[in-house]
Amino acid sequence: QVQLVESGGGLVQAGGSLRVSCASSGRTVSSYAMGWFRQAPGKEREFVAAISRNGIRTYYADSVKGRFTIARDNAKNTAYLQMNSLKPEDTAVYYCAAVITISPQAIRGTGDEYDYWGQGTQVTVSS
Repeated sequence: QVQLVESGGGLVQAGGSLRVSCASSGRTVSSYAMGWFRQAPGKEREFVAAISRNGIRTYYADSVKGRFTIARDNAKNTAYLQMNSLKPEDTAVYYCAAVITISPQAIRGTGDEYDYWGQGTQVTVSS
């Protein structure tokens, strides 16, 4: 089993930056690809970014491409999402998730194929 805990969310002004982290415990997180999703009130959860088990391959939603960077440190069992040039529309609860294999479905949609989820961390971007 894998337990995931997000942290680092908060309030930031538009144009600012924030880094959220996902710490894992239980089974070694290097066995899993990692993804970040977000959900705003009244909206479906949406894919943000994903990274392969070894950290070499990364994937991004079009809405965050060029602004967000996903990374991982397997020695620390931690994944990160660096968010730059934040916009008010980025406001959401951000969740990390783990999946055995990145498939085409794992980099789009709501993430139903992911095996483990964190509790989420709130990111609020003010105008």
